[in-house]
Amino acid sequence: MANHIRLEGSERILPKNARKIDAVDPNERISVTVYLRRDEAKSKLETMVNELSDRPLSERQHLSHEEFADTYGANSEDIKKIEEFANEYGLEVEDVNAPAGTVVLSGKANAINEAFKVELAHYEHPDFNYRGHTGHVYIPDHLNDIIQGVFGLDNRPQAKPHFRMFQETREFSANQSSGASYKPTEVAKLYDYPENIDCSKQCIGMIELGGGYRKEDIQAYFKKLGVTEPQLIDISVAGGENKPTGDPNGPDGEVVLDIEIAAAVAPGVKVAVYFAPNTDAGFLKAITTAIHDKKNKPSVISISWGAPESQWSQQSIKAMNQAFHDAAALGVTVCCASGDNGASDGVNDGKAHVDFPASSPYVLACGGTKLEGKNGTISQEVVWNEGNNGATGGGISDVFDLPKWQEKADVPPSINPGSRKGRGVPDVAGDADPVTGYQILADGQQFVVGGTSAVAPLWAGLIAIINEKIGKPAGFINPKLYQLSSQDKAFHDITSGDNDSTDEHGAYKARHGWDACTGLGSPDGVNLLKALTDSAKHLSK
Repeated sequence: MANHIRLEGSERILPKNARKIDAVDPNERISVTVYLRRDEAKSKLETMVNELSDRPLSERQHLSHEEFADTYGANSEDIKKIEEFANEYGLEVEDVNAPAGTVVLSGKANAINEAFKVELAHYEHPDFNYRGHTGHVYIPDHLNDIIQGVFGLDNRPQAKPHFRMFQETREFSANQSSGASYKPTEVAKLYDYPENIDCSKQCIGMIELGGGYRKEDIQAYFKKLGVTEPQLIDISVAGGENKPTGDPNGPDGEVVLDIEIAAAVAPGVKVAVYFAPNTDAGFLKAITTAIHDKKNKPSVISISWGAPESQWSQQSIKAMNQAFHDAAALGVTVCCASGDNGASDGVNDGKAHVDFPASSPYVLACGGTKLEGKNGTISQEVVWNEGNNGATGGGISDVFDLPKWQEKADVPPSINPGSRKGRGVPDVAGDADPVTGYQILADGQQFVVGGTSAVAPLWAGLIAIINEKIGKPAGFINPKLYQLSSQDKAFHDITSGDNDSTDEHGAYKARHGWDACTGLGSPDGVNLLKALTDSAKHLSK
């Protein structure tokens, strides 16, 4: 058999307070996802995405799924070599997704151990138990340039949902309905979303890594709201499925929040919910499945799950970022929550951190505000920061460089030692404070919920409206948003507050223009639509 070499970026370390229990049963059946290079297509794809980004939305010609597969998928010879590798080690090829560059292999644990030179074991942690390994994955040396990542060996929980309950089991009261909290439609009105738009031809994809929804809750919610009920489609990914737990304080709250907000502000929209396991392999497959879904064809994807960049393996970040790049070529806008733990992102090492996937330069990162308004008019809007009860994520990426389209946004250097210049997070913002949160119905109970998890579907709904109005997908929208001037009045500029949630790490402050708390600001939907559809203006820029 071939010599094996270390797969760079695949290293796994033992989480703090975790301990090994015992080795995995050698006969246990395990599936892994092998992520393949697409080097030949990568530079061409990058050029194409850059050219698309420069064009007015109405003139963009994105690739069809068939065109993408023919031109930018994994090389058939590379796939053949992976199949030969699987055969050599007694593994089966379960699935090949050439456009996404993934091959799923399965086999007994002892065969997996031998193929990737790992020692799979069961580990115990105070918060979870998992199967995994320590150290790097190893691959045959002749596959070194072909295999970019191996996912699924380690199945520890990868991401957390970014939502916060307001007084967890509090019922709606008369004063809440009109004051402290809002129906999603009331938030849309405060942000001047275009009204009376039938979004039944649009599809929003939701990535969910646990929990589920009850159809009777969705029906009751939209009936009471007086808004057309969404068309819901459940898609099982890697064994994930719609399984409500009955506890809205867990993943159920996330799933329902996403659906109810997005569909409330984009009436009649089709919502495709991709249920997957909360692992790096599950998360990656959910994203690639949604992006390359030729049946439902979501033009917007909302992701309210994430984790600090430092808690991801390099191979995971690389593979998911490539998937978001693919989305840009296909005309899919990806909206991601920026996190709920302020500038530290919940990492207690004295440094600032940003959340991934929000930090990917190919997604629209969504930060949070505290929104106060009445009768359709905003009275005050500041950075969401309730201290230890939650604050908007935001800052400077330790992984991604400053994108070209952010160069004129006066993105500050990182507050960490070294003052790195990198991708600034977030890009945009919206109401996220649970104190001024959203009224939702989950597991038969009514709640008020906030968190940046609410902002991703809020923006996804707005993008769906924009797509309906321009008659085609907007796609990768970030470069256009950063071209808009203050005269366009497309954003409410948030200039008060910071995201220091601990008084220990330092933080970023709001200011005029872009900042690392609320990005460009919260939306003025009508003005944003007008600015984005004004082709002549953008052609002259």
